[in-house]
Formats: sequence, C-alpha cells, structure tokens
Amino acid sequence: MLDTRTAHFLDLVGNGRVYRVPAYQRDYSWQEEQWDDLWSDLSDLRRQPAERHYMGALVVEAKTDREFLVLDGQQRLATLSLLVLAVIDKLGRLADAGEQPGENRERAAALRARFVGEKDPASLIESSKLSLNETDNPLFQDYLVQLRRPLNPRGLPRSNRLLYECFRFFVKKLDDEVDALSDGEALAQLVTESVGRKLLFILITVDDDLNAYTVFETLNARGLELSTTDLLKNYLFSRIKVESDLNALQRRWRALISTVQQKRFPDLLRYHLLCEVPRVRGERLFKLVSDRVKTPEAVFELMAALEGRAELYSALDDAAHPHWLERPACRPHVRELQLFRIRQVTPLLFATWERFSKDDFTRVLKLVSVVSFRYSVVGGLNPNALEQVYHLAAKAVLEGTVRNPQQVFEYLRPIAVDERKFEQDFAQLEIDTNSQRKRLAKYILARLEHDASGRATDPDTDPATIEHILPENPGTAWEAMFPRQHWDRLTYRIGNLTLLEPALNRRIGNSSYQEKCDAYAHESVYDLTRDIAKNAPEEWTPAHLDHRQQQLARRALHVWRVDFA
Repeated sequence: MLDTRTAHFLDLVGNGRVYRVPAYQRDYSWQEEQWDDLWSDLSDLRRQPAERHYMGALVVEAKTDREFLVLDGQQRLATLSLLVLAVIDKLGRLADAGEQPGENRERAAALRARFVGEKDPASLIESSKLSLNETDNPLFQDYLVQLRRPLNPRGLPRSNRLLYECFRFFVKKLDDEVDALSDGEALAQLVTESVGRKLLFILITVDDDLNAYTVFETLNARGLELSTTDLLKNYLFSRIKVESDLNALQRRWRALISTVQQKRFPDLLRYHLLCEVPRVRGERLFKLVSDRVKTPEAVFELMAALEGRAELYSALDDAAHPHWLERPACRPHVRELQLFRIRQVTPLLFATWERFSKDDFTRVLKLVSVVSFRYSVVGGLNPNALEQVYHLAAKAVLEGTVRNPQQVFEYLRPIAVDERKFEQDFAQLEIDTNSQRKRLAKYILARLEHDASGRATDPDTDPATIEHILPENPGTAWEAMFPRQHWDRLTYRIGNLTLLEPALNRRIGNSSYQEKCDAYAHESVYDLTRDIAKNAPEEWTPAHLDHRQQQLARRALHVWRVDFA
C-alpha cells in the first residue's frame, strides 16, 4: 500500500520509468527564486564531491511497475528536466562551434536517452520520460524537449512562459560559468554526478488515491493545502470519461476556484459535508468524497451543490462583498464573525441562507455572532464543541424540523453562555492591545460606547485610539496609588482601557493620573471616558479598575444579548 525509500534523480528516471502529471494538476509555478536556489545547491555540490542534497518528498501513485502519476513534486521534476535540456542544448552549441563535435554530440545523445527520453526511429520525434499537465505539456513536449524556441514567448500562458524562462535561466547560467563548465566533459558530469547522483528524494509510492491522500495529510510539507485540493480535484476528474463532460467540468471547476480560491476549497467542501455528516475531519475528507462520489452524475451533483454555496462562503470572509449589497444589515455581523475568527458556524449559515427568509437569516447571523462572542471571545471555552452543535442545527434546518431563529436557538443552547456566567467572564476580560487582538479591543469599547452614548461609534471608521488609563509604561509616580505588583496583571484588563481622540492620547501619554483625568473630563467626546473622571476623580487604583469593569460587564449584558433566551 505504501513504499518509502530514498532515491537519487538517476534512480527515478532510469530503467524505462515514466512520470505523468495528472491532466488537471496545477500548472508550473516555480520562479527565479526557486531556480536560483537549485543552481546554488548544485554549485555547492560541485565544490564538495562527498556532499548530497535532499530535494524533499516526491509522492507518486504506481499505475504499473514503470508508469507513475506524480501527485506531489512535479515542480521539481519539471525544473530538473529543463536543467538537463539546457545542458544538452549547450553541448549541441559546442559541437556546432567545432569543439569536440563528435564527442559532444555523443554526450548530448547519451544524456537525452538517460534523463529525458528517446527518439522515435520513424518520426524522429523525441519522447519524454516526464509528461506535464494539460496546460503545460504541449509546450514542454513540442518545443522544450525538442529544443525549439516558441514562436511568441511573450504571448504564452503564464505557466508556459515560466517553463520557457526557466530553460533560458539555466542556459544563461551555463554560459556564464566559463571556467568551471567550459567543456563537454564538465557539462556532462554536472548532470550525471551532481544532478543525477547527488540530488536525493524521499520517494513515496502509493497504490491508490486514498493512500496518497493519507500521505498528504501526514506530511509536514510546504504546499499541503494546495496538494490536498489537487488530489481532491484529480479524483473528481478521474470519474469522468466523456470528453465533453470533462470540458464542462473543467469550465465549472475554474469558475468555482475563482470564487473560493484554490487553497480554501477543502474547507468549502468540509463545511458543505458538515451540513449532513457529523465530525468531518481533514483526514476523513477524501474518504468521504470517494465513498459518496463514484459516478459522473455524482460528480456533477456535488459540483452543483458547491457552486450554490461558493459565493456565500466567500462573502462570509468579506463584509464588503457584493453579496451583501441587498442585505446591508448582515455586514456588521459578518465583520464580527471575521474578527472573532469563528468559522465553525458555516454549515448553519449555508442551511439558513437556503431555507429562511432574508430577515430570518439576518437574525440568525446576529444570533451566532452574539453566541460566539460570549462563548469564544469572552468565555474562552472549548472550540471543539462548536462543530457538532452547528452540524446538528444545520441538518435540522435542511430537513425542515427547524423553521425559524427561535428554534435555531434551541439547538444552540449547549453553547449559549448564560447571563450570570457571561457577566462574570466579562468582569475578568483581558486583551493584549499589542497583538492582533487590538482590533477586538477597539470593537468591544466601541460597542460599549455606542450603548452608553447612543451615538454611532463604528470600530472600523471611528478615529478613536485605545487609551490605557494605567499606562503601559507607568512612571514611579504611579506606584503610590497603583502598586507595581499589579501593573503586568491589570494593564490590559478591559476596565483599564478606554477610547480617546488620537491627538489627545499622544499628548497625555504617560502623564500623571490627574492630568489624564482632567483631559478625560474636559476634552474627550466619549461618554465612557468622561465617566472615568466622574467615578474616580482623585486616583486610579486596582479597586477603581475592578469597579469600572464590573459596570462595563453589566452594560455588556445589554449589548450582547440573545433575543430568544
């Protein structure tokens, strides 16, 4: 089922082995940074004959003992093939210039047979040990393998252009190495020794798609998400046999990926399945698809379902998405879910979007935002419980047993934090404003300010900055009223934070409390900031901070309330 071994490049391409990149794998994407890294590694190997260099894992699926599908590693195989072709081109140019013409043509032919492919005796067309995907293979086979210049390199598709530029990059590097690679023998040795025997791969050979998926889920390698998408995509395309259906699927796939982005496709698929199936883990995703999707009809049925949910999925990550133009009331709650980094709710939002009215969908969106704020942001409770609750709610909505937001809330009760616990949790809430959570702190303060003043205070557009009443770097003058041992523990408590105009914040900085208090009272427009001066006119102590945060916690009950409790 799974064979793992170390192999050098010559092992890989020897004994008649051929490698085929599946037709719908991603296009060639390496650029000069990667080409230059490879060239530097080879230069080091030439100077240190005893050294070896690992190229990482190469994952292939065995079709026969000599034919393999490349599931991960096609970028490296294509690049090495282009390097070999650049050496063969250089040997040919040396021969044409009269430098050991017989020997250099013989070297070029030997390298081609060993590393690139063979020439058909009838057509005299070179075949290649490596075939790329449907976008890149025509240029690779018809031009690069044949050492022919494309007619219009600038007009090529991006991946084709990168392939040609990669070949030209190595041609230039070889021409620049006048001293070290000046003759045919040195050039041939670069390929046979440095490339062929000193570049090592961890070769992982699997016998079917499912084993390949398991490898991708467990390998700690760069590009994992992209490879996962490729593998899922290849499986779906492998179910289609009719060319017209393949073309239709390809068009629809491109449209789908342009909506959700390739790296996010597995998440879209997982949340789609979670509408029906509980506990869809990443490692189960491919197995679920392969068990459920076995026919062309099933492939197109799955595509239709994903297409129906793709735009909403994308819009849930962007409050400015055109999807919300006709539903502006949704935008604040979309921003909140983004800010809270809550994604487990996605299946329920798929379901309610499809089954509920516009107004009821908006009410559910608000409900899950409030539930998420209480449970995750303030309570810091176990996120593992969320997925099952939202799965059950989504399934009930789709089956018709839940028909309105009140009934949705009944399904969410296991994760709905009650009033008493929420108030207690909020009274202890602490947010580090030096981290990515700074936006979260401003959101909370802005919502509380809006509730206190009745004046619109949008956290994304209001110019206020976050003021630390006890400064982040207080001077020794603060020690009399606020003992030093409390500084680290209380600086980032919500009770110590308030909104303040930017210029005013810069001016008072680390000033004494009395100077700050005077500015709060007479110069700030924010009600909660002015209240500090009313409630603590003389000093700011840990007791004052606790008292203020308890007041804010009571206000938070009103701001983040559940309408259906």
